Amino acid sequence: MPKHEFGIMPKAPITGKRYDEYNPRKYNCISVDDDYIEPLCELLLGIDFFWHTVDVIGKGLAYYGITLISPTMSEKVLSITRNQIELKELNTILEKAIKDSKYVIHFGI
Repeated sequence: MPKHEFGIMPKAPITGKRYDEYNPRKYNCISVDDDYIEPLCELLLGIDFFWHTVDVIGKGLAYYGITLISPTMSEKVLSITRNQIELKELNTILEKAIKDSKYVIHFGI
């Protein structure tokens, strides 16, 4: 089953730098089954995210790539995922990132 990985970045992404390396261990990522993310895709298209770098904005998650999610973006995602019990771990990551003003990194399938 395809999985998405989400983790908190210890430092904010740097303008001009691309985050193309798949390294979920570096960010202590949690895995979320695609069965829980795919149904949210249409709702997530209403949110601007950073794709691979803070210099590129795209609609929705970079489904097959890397998404950088600012604290403000995390608040918007949380407003969509908050009531879904299957996404409890993801919600915990989003809440912590918001509280600590940290970015979340998403590794797509």
